[in-house]
Amino acid sequence: MAKQAKRISGIIILILAVMAVIVLSSSLVVTAEDEYTIIKRFNKIERVIDEAGLTFKTPFVEMVDKLPKSLQLYDMPTSDVITVDKKTMVADSYVLWRISDPVKFAQTLNSSMTLAESRINTIVYNAMKNVISSNTQNEVISGRDGKLNAAFMEDIGDTMEQYGIHLVTVENKHLDLPSDNKLAVYERMISERAQMAGAYTAEGESEAQMIRNETDKEIEISLSNAQTEAAKIIAEGEAEYMRILSEAYSDESRSEFYTFIRALEAARVALSGSDKTLILSKDSPLAQIFNTIE
Repeated sequence: MAKQAKRISGIIILILAVMAVIVLSSSLVVTAEDEYTIIKRFNKIERVIDEAGLTFKTPFVEMVDKLPKSLQLYDMPTSDVITVDKKTMVADSYVLWRISDPVKFAQTLNSSMTLAESRINTIVYNAMKNVISSNTQNEVISGRDGKLNAAFMEDIGDTMEQYGIHLVTVENKHLDLPSDNKLAVYERMISERAQMAGAYTAEGESEAQMIRNETDKEIEISLSNAQTEAAKIIAEGEAEYMRILSEAYSDESRSEFYTFIRALEAARVALSGSDKTLILSKDSPLAQIFNTIE
């Protein structure tokens, strides 16, 4: 009897120890560095733990949900979008997002990552459709350097905040023409660009010709003015020269001197060649000048 009693008591102690371990393990909550811990009581959120460490909860009464705190990547399915000029584009995008408010996330999405990605897919696709449908195909192709992504984010705005989600960015892995008409569209775009280049070249040549014509006209006007001014100055100089000569010859005391000087100048010119002999007739004005010298 004593041995049986001891055996029963040992079993009871073991059961109690196991139950204590179970209760203790059910009371401990471990929160990692990259996660939120949401503690619920009867499906009602009691508290959120956002720091790493150990905490306690009421066993069997309070339940635990785990949500990621780290940056999440959602790869959107490939979809077709239509531009404003009724051209089809193929979009393959991804979204970087994170949970900004775990309480809102748990209340609106029931802590479901799948449901969160479904909301993201719907909202981002609608934004892409709105932006691309308001641009031409050429504008969409030229906006793949980041302008479209910024337009997507602007169209989305703060829509995802109601779910406790913050969208970091929307990026395009692939936003291009359907493969069946890509070559034809690119050839058309090349032709359009060539026509534009030709038009710009012709316009530039026309402007250059106008500038050259205007410059030539200004040069002709400047030359004409310069020639007119030069002729005027020459005429004034000749008039002044004649006036001086007239004054000189009008004075008898100077007349003979200037006549003598002119005779010498004429003789110098006549003797400038290889023949140094000067022959004058008796009635030559130059001979008369020399004959008058005593």
